[in-house]
Amino acid sequence: MKNHFYSSFVLITFTGVLISCGDISKQAEEKINQLNAKTEKLDSLVNKELKKVNSLDSIINKEGARVKKLDSLITKSTSKIDSIANSKMNLLKKNNNN
Repeated sequence: MKNHFYSSFVLITFTGVLISCGDISKQAEEKINQLNAKTEKLDSLVNKELKKVNSLDSIINKEGARVKKLDSLITKSTSKIDSIANSKMNLLKKNNNN
């Protein structure tokens, strides 16, 4: 009778441990699923922000190219104005010397 009681106790205890492990396993799986969902959301947010950064980088590059063109035009215009001013100054000097 003692062996039967002991065997029943061990069997019930073992069953309880298995059920408990099953619950822990389900809880762990739920937590992992929650973490995966949060990770996917975070990944999506990071990708959206990276797209924004890439878009801004593209805009900055385009504007940089425009600034370079404007700088080149300003340099050419300044050079032409300087040339015209110098030629007029030279004419004035020649006229004053005569």
